[in-house]
Amino acid sequence: MPRRLDHILSLDDFERAAKRHLPRPLFGYVASVAEDGMTARASRDAFDHYVFLPRALVNVADVSTETELFGCRYAYPFGIAPMGISALTAYRGDRVLARAASNAGIPMIVSGTSLIPMEKLAGPNGSDWFQAYLPGTPEEIDALLARVEKAGFSNLVITVDYAVPPNPENHRRAGFSSPLRPSLRLALDGLVRPRWLFGTFLKTLWYHGVPHFENNAATRGVPVLAKNVNRDFSGRRHLDWSMLDRVRACWKGNLIVKGILHPDDARRAVSAGADGVIVSNHGGRQLDATVAPLTMLPEVVEAVGEAVPVMIDGSFRRGSQVLKALSLGASFVFLGRPFNYAASIAGDAGVEKAVTLLGDEIERDMALLGVTSVKALSVDLLKRNGFY
Repeated sequence: MPRRLDHILSLDDFERAAKRHLPRPLFGYVASVAEDGMTARASRDAFDHYVFLPRALVNVADVSTETELFGCRYAYPFGIAPMGISALTAYRGDRVLARAASNAGIPMIVSGTSLIPMEKLAGPNGSDWFQAYLPGTPEEIDALLARVEKAGFSNLVITVDYAVPPNPENHRRAGFSSPLRPSLRLALDGLVRPRWLFGTFLKTLWYHGVPHFENNAATRGVPVLAKNVNRDFSGRRHLDWSMLDRVRACWKGNLIVKGILHPDDARRAVSAGADGVIVSNHGGRQLDATVAPLTMLPEVVEAVGEAVPVMIDGSFRRGSQVLKALSLGASFVFLGRPFNYAASIAGDAGVEKAVTLLGDEIERDMALLGVTSVKALSVDLLKRNGFY
């Protein structure tokens, strides 16, 4: 392990280290939340609404964190959520995350706004999960799905909480735009972060040229650094459940719907043929003053019953938080930002340490709870915190 990881003792430590390592606009993009941050705070605060009720004198000599999802056995009950432009925060960041996740025995969801072609991220030592924002026309949807299938992905995650882009206020405060606009301030932000400048940005330009948004559609998108080019975020306002029906008719693999909070939407997704749902508020980046995923998890689980796995993301940073979600009925948990930060400061080794830290916390906390398998977690291990 690089010595710079010696002081990393928890997932939150990666964020503090990344803030020192990354240029202000890029850290601002990853850390950004919508408007006043009420949604992000709600996600963090929701974990405090529950406390554990552990059992004593249970033989915990053999604790297993292995978890089955869609017929695959994973080493832990968590995976890496989709994150855009990861190849700007870490050298070949999408590839780093996919490779490190594969080596660790956990899933990684390739983002539709990633900067490395999906074909280079799928397969052995890569990922079989891909996340997409549906394009605006049936023809574009069909073409994208055909490309994803040809690339070799078996799990398709459709994000449904992005009808329009969120308020860009906090991105602008950080100096971030998409694409990034060349400017003196942007250059200075890079110069004061020389390890990132030489180890990620200039190295990427030298070996691969200017990165492009590669996976939004069936064809290559715009460059990530451009003075007079704009990304087209329009064309999704009209999308409704009929588009998900179309995806189900075209897609032969597992279909997962991400961005579900309302129980009725969970039922509708299952009726459309979804094989799983991810309870999510988009990391607090979309609509401010939105309910926390953990708050809605029990209602969504009740709504779909045993029909499909219910997964969740949203501000998870501790093994104890993962166990609370699993005890409330989640089948799996996804985390994004901590792994992005880990890759940015130490590549594969950083992601490996992040997985180990969280995995060790989960195993230790299961033993302290008196639980030896993930399947044994249940709501009986939780009590509502009397302060909430």
